Amino acid sequence: MGQCGITSSKTVLVFLNLIFWAAAGILCYVGAYVFITYDDYDHFFEDVYTLIPAVIIIAVGALLFIIGLIGCCATVRESYCGLTSFVVILLLVFMTEVAVVVLGYIYRAKVENEVNSSIMKVYDEYNGTNSNAQSRAIDYVQRQCCGIHNYSDWQHTRWYEKSKNNSVPISCCKSNIGTCTGSLTHPEALYQEGCEALVVKKLQEIMMYVIWTALTFAAMQMLGMLCACVVLCRRSRDPAYELLVTGGTYA
Repeated sequence: MGQCGITSSKTVLVFLNLIFWAAAGILCYVGAYVFITYDDYDHFFEDVYTLIPAVIIIAVGALLFIIGLIGCCATVRESYCGLTSFVVILLLVFMTEVAVVVLGYIYRAKVENEVNSSIMKVYDEYNGTNSNAQSRAIDYVQRQCCGIHNYSDWQHTRWYEKSKNNSVPISCCKSNIGTCTGSLTHPEALYQEGCEALVVKKLQEIMMYVIWTALTFAAMQMLGMLCACVVLCRRSRDPAYELLVTGGTYA
């Protein structure tokens, strides 16, 4: 019965280590996705510390490649030293992922306030040229929205006052209306939703991706630690099993 238990634990542990290799790639992808998306919205969110969870996720992903290698070798050979190192490293990674979850929730709660405090400044700096970073950022976001709360917010910007043509940027036009010129005389051709809510929603979704990814792999690592502990306990409690593994004999 005990032999069956340890064999099952070893099988699950080897399988988990293979999953850890796949997880490493997924974690690195999630971290890179956060960086790329942040680059699209960074003008609306000035707190670069929001990227800390993404940095940690990428570091954990790289470490999981090494953990998977150590875990497979230690499990197959049932090395006491290797399995102990495996458990300790997994515990450290688990604690790191718990920190990622906590930081993710903290920064997710700060997103709305950060966007509220910076988005008006970005709209004030809009000049409609591709060489202007704020203009590119706003035109990119306005593929699905217009203005801060709605399209009428453009009437309070410096760009509107200078243009004097009673219109909003072409990026506010609905994609299915080819004749739209941005004129406020035809508001039905413009997106009705404001961009502030959309940006906040997008950034909060990114944080949730990080949080759920960290939680999922933290749960897997707990299972990995449990299986490794089963193998270690079996070795330490049963001298006959230890001799069987090492090929030794009784004195």
